[in-house]
This record gives sequence, structure tokens and C-alpha cells, in this order.
Amino acid sequence: MPGWLEVVVRGVLFLFVLFLTTKILGKKQLSELSFFEYVSGITIGSIAAEVMMGLENNIWHGIIGVAIFAVLPFFVEILSLHSKTVRDVVEGKGTVLIKDGKILEDNLKKEKYTTDELLQLLRGRDVFKVDEVEYAVLEADGKLSVLLKKDNRPLTRKDLDLPSINEKEPHTIVMDGEIFDEKLASAGKNRAWLKQELDKQNVTIENVFLGQVDASGQLTIDLYDDKIEVPTPQDKPLLLANMKKCQADLELFALATESEKAKRLYAANAKKLQESMDVLSPHLKG
Repeated sequence: MPGWLEVVVRGVLFLFVLFLTTKILGKKQLSELSFFEYVSGITIGSIAAEVMMGLENNIWHGIIGVAIFAVLPFFVEILSLHSKTVRDVVEGKGTVLIKDGKILEDNLKKEKYTTDELLQLLRGRDVFKVDEVEYAVLEADGKLSVLLKKDNRPLTRKDLDLPSINEKEPHTIVMDGEIFDEKLASAGKNRAWLKQELDKQNVTIENVFLGQVDASGQLTIDLYDDKIEVPTPQDKPLLLANMKKCQADLELFALATESEKAKRLYAANAKKLQESMDVLSPHLKG
């Protein structure tokens, strides 16, 4: 067999071997590598490259070498699942860099990080002042986890004593101009509804690159032609505006009527409508 053809055959063979190896080891090999997995990945790649180009090497010896460095991380991962000690050695532990708002210089030096690098990590978490941080940990994968001081944390609905909102994921009903009837049915809609919504925006299905329906049943679309501006759906803002008008009318009726019974009735319903708006406003704005 000519040398160039043997390189092609070995390359294709090891491409499938490495693909199967990565599939067996799982997605973690593609995202967060431990030190052991990092070393194993480099070694597997080196073995594959050497056997592919070194025509004098036995191809099966290369496959055995790849198998060894594929199996070892697999068993180490199993041990890590059952042993905290093994997990700490193989995957590493987080290091506290900021505690009670103070930088721990010794831990910073231990991880061989400079102050500039720490500030860069903080900026990556949208934090520009160290005195805003209560607690920061450098995780084993090199990412920085930050807990802001209470006064610097974003305001939440819980802080305002508002009821929590559990939003469901949107349904992608159109992709590349193709309608997914199953997703459409899951959203409680049909093709007639979709056509009606698209007609409102003067858009044909062939021009839709992506279409999604949110938990409230509102359709949002992205077109192939980015120069065409799709108007923002106004159904929900319009409903909110009508509710505000009704609430204001009820208050006006309460002030205008001379009947005490009618005044109490108007005022009570205006209050109920205001309470409903307070709950629905986050869903209906914009």
C-alpha cells in the first residue's frame, strides 16, 4: 500500500476511534476537564498523531494505547463519584479568594494569581469594585463564583413581597421556514392561529427563519431578511393599557356618584383591578 494511502486509512480509522472514545467518556470531556482528564486527552491525541504519521509503527499498538488512556479516566471518574478524597485529588478543590469582603492574599499566591487577574475575573462577573464582594471562590475549573454583599445584590420579587413567577420554556414552532406541528400542538396552537398571527405582521411563513411561542401564547419571529423590522407584538401592552383605563374610570365613577352604595362598589372594584394589574404587569409590559 502506498505511504500516502496508508496515512489516509490510519487517519480515518483513528478519527472514528477518537470519536467513539469521546462519546464513551461523555460530554464532560468537552466542557470541564479535571487535571487527570486534561493529561489523558493530550496523551490520546499524541498517540493518535504518532501512529497516523509513523508508518513504521504498529497500528494496533496505537489503538491499545488510546484504549488504555480512555479506560483509565472512566474508572477514575467512577471512583470520584464514590470518594470525596479521590474527587478532591483528581478534580481539585475550590479556593476562597475573597472572604467577608477581604482579599486573602495567601490563597491568591497559592493559586499563582495576580491582583490584576483577580480583578479581570471579577469584571467577567460584572463586578468592578472589590468592596461589593462578600465571598468569592476560584472553582476547580478556573471559574470565579461570586457572592455580592446584600446591599449590592439585584432586587428580586421576593424582596418586594411579590408572588413568584414560574416561566416555562418557549416552544420553537418554526425553524428555517419549516413548521413543527408537534411543538405547535404542545403550545396549544395550530397552523390557522400561526397564519393569523403572521398575517397581522404582514409576514409569510417562507420568510420566517425562527418562530417561538412563549408561555403566555405570544409569537415572536426572526426573519431571513434582517433589514425588515418586525413590529413588536402589542397585544399584551394594549391589554394592560385597557386595564389601567378601566381602573381609572372606576375611580372616576366613585368620585362622581352621589350614591354611597355605588361609590363603595366602584372603589372596591377599582382596588381589585389595581391588585390584578400589580400581579400581571410583569407579564404584560413590552
